[in-house]
Amino acid sequence: SKREIKMRKLDSTKVRPLKSEQLLRIEDHDFALRPGFGGSPIPVGIDVQVESIDSISEVDMDFTMTLYLRHYWKDERLSFHSNKNKSMTFDGRLIKKIWVPDVFFVHSKRSFIHDTTVENVMLRVYPDGNVLFSLRITVSAMCFMDFSRFPLDTQNCSLELESYAYNEDDLMLYWKHGNKSLSTDEHISLSQFFIEEFSASSGLAFYSSTGWYNRLFINFALRRHIFFFVLQSYFPAMLMVMLSWVSFWIDRRAVPARVSLGITTVLTMSTIMTGVSASMPQVSYIKAVDVYLWISFLFVFLSVIEYAAVNYLTTIEERKQLKKRGKASGMYIDAVQAMAFDGCFHDTDVDMDLTAFSDRCEENETRARTASVSNMDTTRIKRKRSLKGNVGRIILQNNHVIDTYSRIIFPSVYIVFNFFYWGLYI
Repeated sequence: SKREIKMRKLDSTKVRPLKSEQLLRIEDHDFALRPGFGGSPIPVGIDVQVESIDSISEVDMDFTMTLYLRHYWKDERLSFHSNKNKSMTFDGRLIKKIWVPDVFFVHSKRSFIHDTTVENVMLRVYPDGNVLFSLRITVSAMCFMDFSRFPLDTQNCSLELESYAYNEDDLMLYWKHGNKSLSTDEHISLSQFFIEEFSASSGLAFYSSTGWYNRLFINFALRRHIFFFVLQSYFPAMLMVMLSWVSFWIDRRAVPARVSLGITTVLTMSTIMTGVSASMPQVSYIKAVDVYLWISFLFVFLSVIEYAAVNYLTTIEERKQLKKRGKASGMYIDAVQAMAFDGCFHDTDVDMDLTAFSDRCEENETRARTASVSNMDTTRIKRKRSLKGNVGRIILQNNHVIDTYSRIIFPSVYIVFNFFYWGLYI
């Protein structure tokens, strides 16, 4: 009535609406209700442009993505008269005064709308009441990853969109342009992954308390770069296993050399395994990299056990030979101790023939007592020269039979293991 209009003009506490609000007649409608309330569900189209995938975290099992989220719907309450049939574009200030879809990200951990330099929100209204609502959002969401094939794995993640309050009786979410509703930047790249594909799909979600809801899915597959892990894990493990095989070519009497080599390779393998485990979530199942590293560790460990067996059997064999001869030469004991420390002292140029050594010692006992100092020095010099020229032959002939078989068995089994491993996981 005229009286009410005059009262409004006289009331100074009222804030005059903006020209855009007057044109859209915002004060004449209740925007707390959805468009077409009480009728059929309002269709809301969605399209997404992925700007970047910022990070993939295996430890937290999540990913962070920045995207442009656009909503399309029709609200006849916002229709206006326009002679040129042009749309009107607004910023975020008008959003709080009209109805907009309450789309949220399922399984999201944190998200925010960018606000530099101003809030990245756009609203575009057309004369017939069609609305475009666009946001620039960064969201971190869960990705249920399976690491049983890590690092030769492919991870399938999805970002899910759904209305929070309106079920399928009030709001129908759909992809605006079908499969073409999802677009990506051509320059998207990740340090550890290849992005194999992006796809859009839809479905329904049921909640026992509130009913069925339309849900949209942004699916993408990530295949891991293997070269980094080859350099950091696989290749060092291979080198440590091959380094442990050097022990088979060292004289069995060189105890410090062979034991030190074995312990060093075992500790290095432990360090490699610890470094890989530290960067991974503590899952309860075995990963592909665990299989490779543990098998490699087993090869290194068996190399140490192999020498323990060689050393033990050699000691047993020597004791049996001494018992058969009925006496233990003090000189022989000294020779055994010398070889245990330097690995190259031998009683003959060819082998440790104890019988020949014993006979020769008895025949030359008288000569040794009457030999001069100069003759002894000459003998030592000749002996050293002989050893220098036959070191390789002496080492080969004085290795235990277990060492001989290990040189063939260990590399052969490891090559077969690598063949089956890479054939299974690649």
